Amino acid sequence: MRRFIKMVFVLALFALLSNTINAQTEKMQSVFIYNFISKFVEWPAADKTGDFIIGVLGDSPIVAELNALAAAKTVGAQKIVVKKFGSAGEISKCHVLYIPSGQAGQLSAASSKGGSTLVVASSDDACKKGAAINFVLVDNKQKFELKKSNATGNGLKISPDLEKMAIIIN
Repeated sequence: MRRFIKMVFVLALFALLSNTINAQTEKMQSVFIYNFISKFVEWPAADKTGDFIIGVLGDSPIVAELNALAAAKTVGAQKIVVKKFGSAGEISKCHVLYIPSGQAGQLSAASSKGGSTLVVASSDDACKKGAAINFVLVDNKQKFELKKSNATGNGLKISPDLEKMAIIIN
C-alpha cells in the first residue's frame, strides 16, 4: 500500500512540475514573439495601421499569455489583438500566426495562406514546412530556428540582429 501511495505522489508531483514547465515555456515563447514583432521584424507600410493581429491555430495555453501581453503592450502605435483559429481553413489576415506542436499537421496549409504574415511554430521541421520561426529546445534552453526566405517571401524584413540570435535553416 505504501508503495502505491508513493507512486501516486510521484506521478502527481511529475504532473504538477510538467504543467509548471509548460506554463513557463508558453510565457517565454510569448515574450520571444513580442520581441520579434517589436524589434526584429518589419511589416510593409500597409500593415502598420489598424490592430496588430496575432493568430493562434488551435487550442494552446499561449493564448492566455499573448492576451496578457496584448493588454500591456503595443506594436508601435498598433493595439495587439489575439485571435484563435480552429483550423487552417478559418485563418484570416493576421500579422503573426502561431502554430503549436499539436497543430503541426496543419502547418503547410496554414503557412500557405500568404499575406504579410510571420509564421511562428513549435514543432519538428516547422521551417521546412513553411514557418519562418520555429521554437526548439537546445540543451534545455529555449532557442529558435529562422528560415529567412519564409519571412521575406511574405514581404517581411528581418533584422540582421535576429539572424545573429537564431539557428539558421536554409
